[in-house]
Amino acid sequence: MAVTKSGSATKKSDTRKFVVDCSGPASDKIFDVAAYEKYLHDHIKVNGRTNNLEDQVKIVRANDKITVTASIHFSKRYIKYLTKRFLKKHQLRDWLRVIATDKQTYLLKYYNINQGEDEEEDDEE
Repeated sequence: MAVTKSGSATKKSDTRKFVVDCSGPASDKIFDVAAYEKYLHDHIKVNGRTNNLEDQVKIVRANDKITVTASIHFSKRYIKYLTKRFLKKHQLRDWLRVIATDKQTYLLKYYNINQGEDEEEDDEE
């Protein structure tokens, strides 16, 4: 049996804060930030259950940005997964992608579809 040291075995309160920046598509009126906020409220699971956020996970909307603050273990990848599911549900997945801009922020950005048009113009010249 392993012997453990007792005493200073306290857990620190690890508060993680993630931001999803939806400003580009929201300014073009194709992305509803309020609906996305509600989707996150309804679909984030805490201890294996949805609608169980309590004080452990807080979701705040400020203009076109959603901030998710968690006082429990919470992965950034889970936010990306839920965002992609929301985009697929609203048939926006073909137009928007989720990009990590830094360690705590995601950005919704349009796919660059102008590359094919540029090649056609070069062939005509």
